[in-house]
Amino acid sequence: MTKSGPKDPKSLRSRTRLVHAGRDPFEQHGFINTPIYRGSTVLAPTYASLFDHSLHFTYGTKGTPTTEALETAWTELAGAAGTVLAPSGLAAITLAVMAAVKAGDHILVTDSAYRPTRVFCDRYLKRMGVETSYFDPYLGGDVASLIRPNTTAIIVEAPGSQSFEIQDVPAIADVAHKRGVCVIMDNTWATPLFFPPHERGVDLAIEAGTKYLSGHSDLLLGLVSANQEWWPRLRETFDIFAMCAGPEDAFLALRGLRTMELRLKEAEKQALDMAHWFAARPEVKEVLHPALPTHRGHAIWKRDFSGSSGLFSIILQPAPEKAVAAMLDELELFGLGYSWGGFESLVIPFDCSPYRSATKWAPGGPALRFQIGLEDTEDLKADLDRGFATFRANRD
Repeated sequence: MTKSGPKDPKSLRSRTRLVHAGRDPFEQHGFINTPIYRGSTVLAPTYASLFDHSLHFTYGTKGTPTTEALETAWTELAGAAGTVLAPSGLAAITLAVMAAVKAGDHILVTDSAYRPTRVFCDRYLKRMGVETSYFDPYLGGDVASLIRPNTTAIIVEAPGSQSFEIQDVPAIADVAHKRGVCVIMDNTWATPLFFPPHERGVDLAIEAGTKYLSGHSDLLLGLVSANQEWWPRLRETFDIFAMCAGPEDAFLALRGLRTMELRLKEAEKQALDMAHWFAARPEVKEVLHPALPTHRGHAIWKRDFSGSSGLFSIILQPAPEKAVAAMLDELELFGLGYSWGGFESLVIPFDCSPYRSATKWAPGGPALRFQIGLEDTEDLKADLDRGFATFRANRD
């Protein structure tokens, strides 16, 4: 008799579950990690089995042992009924939305959403006959006043992309479900480790596995998990689109899964250290970090979240673009790049004002989003000290 893993995974703490979820070494000759299965065709042993649905795997687009291992592990972590994989975070967003809408529908989207989400809604969904309205992310349960008879989905993101507004997801879910509306959440920032989406009323939860699940800036991946009610619809939509993730990416994501909590907690510690440091700088007007008591959504964050990740933003004191450019060009340890969740520190300037429609973005100074990596924070501070000196020298 061989060991088959923990008998009751739900009784285990998250770090232990991450180590064991989605793998069965004795199904692969004792090797610990699920190997990479690459392939399209799956052979049936008999004529009857080709048609009687007895085969566990039937074709590459339906899944492989590698992708199933990741789906199983993520389903357990998210507290979901099922999970599907997509080739990128944005692909996961579009898949989740397409599972919930049809021509003639109306959807509500937080005004702080990831900009490519807005582009998908405003361009593609509009062409398909779906109308999108945007709402103030701090509206909470009052979003009920915007729900129409043909509203079928509310898309939330907490915290907001770049600007870090925290939404009252349970309150939104409560009013949505009373009207039969699906709640879709981009939960990439917190992951299910810091925000259990389905426990908080989310129907379809999106994760860009590119970020913290990967942790090493070397793959593109998206995941969508669903509760019991929405799992059949999500799986059907996935099968229709055959929006498959590559087996190598699934393998790397499984490897990242084993250390995700350790890395996420280290990122939290590092980012909080840097956020407090920024808050004391004279060049900084405001720090947009939900875990800081000064953040407008801090009380909701403290109630609903069990931690924070390594991504946050700051607002600089008023300065011309040349001062910001000079500062960023001076930095040696912060890369200029649009992703996050990896081991390296990154920074980007941003301006939400051109694409906000339900709220006004007027922070009173240039905005920078920081991804704090695993470098020593004292080295990061020294690097930023040099950058701020250049910033001050170019303000006039």
